[in-house]
Amino acid sequence: MTTFRTVSSATFAASLACTAFGSAAQVPGRPLSPATPASAASAPASQTLAPVVVTGPFPVPASVAGFDDVPLSRAPLQATTVDAKKIRDAGVRRLSDLTRFDASSSDAYNTEGYIDSFTIRGFVIDNRFNFRRDGLPINAETSIPLDNKARVDILKGTSGIQSGTSAPGGLVDLVVKRPTAAPLSSAFVEYRQRGSVLGSVDLSRRFGEGDAFGLRLNAAAESLDPEVRHARGSRTLTALAGDWRATASTLVEAEIETSRRSQPSVPGFSVLGDRVPEVPDPRLNLNNQRWSLPVVFDATTASLRLTQQLAPGWRVVAHGLTQRLRTDDRIAFPFGCTAADGTYYADRYCPDGTFDLYDFRSENERRREDAGDVTLHGAFATGPLRHMFGIGALRSIVRTRSQGNAFNYAGTGNVDGTLQVPSAGDVTAPNTNRDERSTELHVRDRIAFGEQTALWLGARRTRLFRSGIGTDGSAPTDYRQAFTSPFVAATREVGADHLLYASWSRGVESDVAPNLPIYANFGQALPAARSRQFELGWKGAGERIDWNVALFDIRRPLFGDLGTCDAPGACTRALDGEQHHRGLDANASWRAGAWLLRGGVQWLRATTEDRADSALDGKRPVNVPAFTARSGIDYATTSMPGLTLQLAASYEGGRDVLPDNSLSIPSVTTFDLGVRFDKRAAGIGWTLRAGIDNLFDRRAWREAPYQFGHAYLFPLAPRTARISLQAEL
Repeated sequence: MTTFRTVSSATFAASLACTAFGSAAQVPGRPLSPATPASAASAPASQTLAPVVVTGPFPVPASVAGFDDVPLSRAPLQATTVDAKKIRDAGVRRLSDLTRFDASSSDAYNTEGYIDSFTIRGFVIDNRFNFRRDGLPINAETSIPLDNKARVDILKGTSGIQSGTSAPGGLVDLVVKRPTAAPLSSAFVEYRQRGSVLGSVDLSRRFGEGDAFGLRLNAAAESLDPEVRHARGSRTLTALAGDWRATASTLVEAEIETSRRSQPSVPGFSVLGDRVPEVPDPRLNLNNQRWSLPVVFDATTASLRLTQQLAPGWRVVAHGLTQRLRTDDRIAFPFGCTAADGTYYADRYCPDGTFDLYDFRSENERRREDAGDVTLHGAFATGPLRHMFGIGALRSIVRTRSQGNAFNYAGTGNVDGTLQVPSAGDVTAPNTNRDERSTELHVRDRIAFGEQTALWLGARRTRLFRSGIGTDGSAPTDYRQAFTSPFVAATREVGADHLLYASWSRGVESDVAPNLPIYANFGQALPAARSRQFELGWKGAGERIDWNVALFDIRRPLFGDLGTCDAPGACTRALDGEQHHRGLDANASWRAGAWLLRGGVQWLRATTEDRADSALDGKRPVNVPAFTARSGIDYATTSMPGLTLQLAASYEGGRDVLPDNSLSIPSVTTFDLGVRFDKRAAGIGWTLRAGIDNLFDRRAWREAPYQFGHAYLFPLAPRTARISLQAEL
């Protein structure tokens, strides 16, 4: 059950403020620099997440935009944060579960046993370029554990000054748990209907003279037995984080995590001929062939960061990260169909519920990403103007290595999941090996004109080189690009509790044609495309209530599939018009005594324009609801201290299924119920949690992604109960 709080931009930058810049809020007890907010340093040593759950204005720095000494409640950004406590209360296990916390976020081809994808402000963000880990880029084409994450932060809007290339809509930053000042010993166990069991531990200690050294260990193991059938699996995580307060002005931090997840994935259903079918049994898994194998994700990520205070108001941060991913991607994959009369349906299943079933196997995919950033931060004045300045450079190297793959016709399946076909796993098609090197120079300056008005300027200059070649030596491609992503904003404080702002920004993204035979340019990189955003916002905060509202307008060049896409080589991935998203994003939370109410809405008018097929002009993008709302109520009972009752509701409007908007799925409303009971006994803090997701067992289509030229439908998960117990010393 959710216990979340969607804030104005007041919490997103904690990811970098508390980690990349060594804020005392994340490393309790470390020496304070003159640029570190004293309010953050005063947090109790054992409450590393306290800055995320207090009410009122947040004094955390706005480092996500580079303006790290400015509270995010006073920055021209919109963001949402979800901390570890909220993750536990809501029973969240995967990144895709976080969409329930923010009305601007929704699903984008999310299914059991596969990678997690987000839609933010109606745009599918890129798993290769829109994810960060303590502020540095990572590849999210893997399973990302949350057990060792202190927080997940979601920035909403274009991200040109935060990232060299990325899809518009937003960024997701994962904040790693760091050593606490006081000893921490925590154990957690959860049981989830139908039989999934999770156990984890979280241990933190300091040692050495003056507690100069700190270590934090997180370990987890889970037996996966979800409601959907034929999807049993397992996962493990081991993570260690350490720090060394070398001197009063020097902090060294290092961490490493390794994880593994093995589980069969679940393909989507689809349109049957010219109709959207009734929602089937949500426990049905069409990947139920005797030869079906699990998808396996192995991941190791490590980072090292040095924060050095140079002089009052000045410091330098050097931060490096390396990531190693290995994936075995395997599935019995439904794709199109050939009807009894010979008609071929390229983007859906046949009217009688049959489909062509393919044996897809891409084994031993290896991805490596290395990134290093050095940034200088400082504050100075030029006459009456006060500057908050930052300048730095980021170097990243990405390497993807694959084997040949199988995508072979195996036979005919059906939506009842009753047909068995022989395997066809012979490697018959080449894959693509890719390399990327990029250098990004970034500079930002917040210029204060008195106490109430500020101008925010930023730019990122990116130079990149990308190349690709088939695993059989075919189709070599490479290109170089250089571009600048600017950001400009103005803010005006109205009294002590209100802020008005306007911002304009640009972002850049690129795409690669999918590795499927229907694409004539499969595996080839495509030219970069520039998006742009204009945003107006208003934020307010008080003793009981804080809120924000933003109007945004985003234009993004659109990558699309050109051609009939009904035979090998009949599709070409290319730029095809643009998406235009205009919307309103509003959030509020209100606390009174034992009650906490919070909610958010997004209204979105999204269209595609200037398409190669003029019949698609003005159409709504697929899988994008026009209206989304999230709300929740927490009630801390007075009759039984420590008991909190929780109720959350979610509404998502209808979604178009096909690019011509001829078919759609209806809106869906769900409710989740939860309870949390906190009690301290014999020196141990106990937390018992229980919850029921999809309380009324609503049957509905959850999302309708259009992937690889094919329409898919995913049902809402059935009603699911869970119970957990946490013990903390």
